[in-house]
Amino acid sequence: MNHLFEKVAYLKGLAEGLNIEESSKDGKIILGIIDALDDFAEAIVMMNEDQEDLTEYVEALDEDLAEVEEELFEEDDEDDEDEDIDFMEIECPNCDEEIYVDEDLFYDEDPEVVCPRCSEVIKIDVENECDHGGCNHHHHE
Repeated sequence: MNHLFEKVAYLKGLAEGLNIEESSKDGKIILGIIDALDDFAEAIVMMNEDQEDLTEYVEALDEDLAEVEEELFEEDDEDDEDEDIDFMEIECPNCDEEIYVDEDLFYDEDPEVVCPRCSEVIKIDVENECDHGGCNHHHHE
């Protein structure tokens, strides 16, 4: 940002070299503009420094937040590994709707499910699974 101060200093030197007097109407305007440019240059430099400070602060916050997220989500991932829910697909004998059922239901003594489409109660025959090598399709009675 030093180039702004250099340009303003050049304009001040140019005004002095041209013998621009502050007492004339044109001189007042030109010298006033040069002073305003000097103030603008100083304000811009200060804002740039503030912006750099804020950038550093935001980057530090971002790093801290990333560490917190990593800790939180790492714990969530460990919890999720234990809670994986698998679904099995069955077909309603009444309306042919494909229904996805929690796999744990198949471990019940007499598993049954209600079709969300036609409200038919479907009894699941867990002993009559497909022989297709784990196709996740169970038969019903």
